[in-house]
Amino acid sequence: MNNFLLSTLIFLPLAGAAMVLLLPSAYRDSFKWISLLVSIINLLNIFTLYNSFDRQITEFQFVEQHEWIRMSMGNLGFLSIDYLLGVDGINMPMILLSGIILMVGSVASFTIGHRQKAYHSLYLLLSGSIIGCFAALDFFLFFLFFEFMLLPMYFLIGIWGGERREYAAIKFFIYTLVGSIFILVVMIGLSMSVQDSFFSQEMGGMVHTFDFRQLSDFQNYIPNTLLHPVQQQLIFGVPARLFAFVLLIIGFGIKLPIVPFHTWLPDAHVEAPTPVSVVLAGILLKVGAYGFIRIAYGFFPDIAYQFTYIVAGAGVISIIYGAFNALAQEDLKKMIAYSSISHMGFVLLGLASMTAEGVNGAIYQMFGHGILSAMLFLIAGVIYDRTHNRLIENFRGLSSVMPLFTLVVTVAFFGSLGLPALPGFIGEFFTLMGGFQSKVLPDWFSMVAMLGIILSAGYFLWTLQKMFFGTFWANRDQQQNLRDLDFREIIMLYSLAVLAVIFGVFPSLIFDITGESVKLFLEKF
Repeated sequence: MNNFLLSTLIFLPLAGAAMVLLLPSAYRDSFKWISLLVSIINLLNIFTLYNSFDRQITEFQFVEQHEWIRMSMGNLGFLSIDYLLGVDGINMPMILLSGIILMVGSVASFTIGHRQKAYHSLYLLLSGSIIGCFAALDFFLFFLFFEFMLLPMYFLIGIWGGERREYAAIKFFIYTLVGSIFILVVMIGLSMSVQDSFFSQEMGGMVHTFDFRQLSDFQNYIPNTLLHPVQQQLIFGVPARLFAFVLLIIGFGIKLPIVPFHTWLPDAHVEAPTPVSVVLAGILLKVGAYGFIRIAYGFFPDIAYQFTYIVAGAGVISIIYGAFNALAQEDLKKMIAYSSISHMGFVLLGLASMTAEGVNGAIYQMFGHGILSAMLFLIAGVIYDRTHNRLIENFRGLSSVMPLFTLVVTVAFFGSLGLPALPGFIGEFFTLMGGFQSKVLPDWFSMVAMLGIILSAGYFLWTLQKMFFGTFWANRDQQQNLRDLDFREIIMLYSLAVLAVIFGVFPSLIFDITGESVKLFLEKF
């Protein structure tokens, strides 16, 4: 089973999507249960993967490799594309996060009342694509899953979203597609510049590869090719590797997102239905950050070192800009969306520090923010489902009528603003520590980033005070709908709250996974 565990995680949701499509519409009540069952089985398999993961080795584990495409390219040799999967300390936390958030999203999807067959089949397709993106070790396969995520997300926003759903979906699609094109250009350049030394000897000619393991090893680069580390060519008068790194920064920066490529995110979040917002904030933003670590920094460490100030500066700008925008919002969901931009900026700061503390903190920040942002968007969904209103000014004293809801909101808000023993504190603390200990970054980067923590305390505490404390007040037609959490909502929110506390109190559950892989990663710089 372990030999095909990663494939099971990818293809079980795809099989579930096919089952939903094949069932007659008369069985519409079973669609959500199929989606939930698939998510539960996948999460159990991911726990098996997590428990079986060897923390002491740096090599990829649970590797699955099968020949997929072998193509002759004439004088250029052969092209090799494999179905290649594996996990290490960098993508294992992301796969674990995906399993948790996708199951919570399945439970949240129980409120979808129309076109259920289409919705749940698209949701399951998205689930398989997300896990495939994190598990892929072949650039072509990674890009395939990366693109597959785009289509279901476009339809999930465009069909089941709010009043401006078409605008938000098209904006999301165009931004992400442009980023994908930039990544595609680099992927082609890399494949033409790197050979698989083993298959080249076996096949008696140059074998161009998309294998992540080969692309990250400078010894496999072909002399006098476009992206060779020493003998690289020029593009528009710029060294090709520098040009490629900039394309990757933009491509993955759109997905992250970093300022100024962030403008699609607030619109997508505001218009997306609650389960889609949960998946978007909890997992999809992390695909961009993962691309920074695995591909941009993993394949171009020489250029990444030169771009340290730029990457760290982009992170700090995102932290401050996102925080100030969150502070100015009156819409609860939009405030949470801008807070995500701010908190994901810490990932770039930790990565740019090029220290063990910073990179481990960046990966932990991705994981912790995934848990907390999912809670935050579920919280916004609870309010909106009851009142069809998200304006902070329209609610007062909710703690008196929704005590269970208020408790979990308090955990999510304090966790996000950096209360010790919760994930927000751990991630931000280690990224800032990495920034202060960095030999390539001056201390003022981290000092300015700390302002983002202060601002996050401002907008979260202001919202908590405004909406939940004081004398109860809401519009007359909304008061009767402000009931406390039901059983389904308790399961979702309190499960995430418990996980937030567990991973906040025991951060070693993630750091033990990432430690050895991060050491190997930093040896490139």
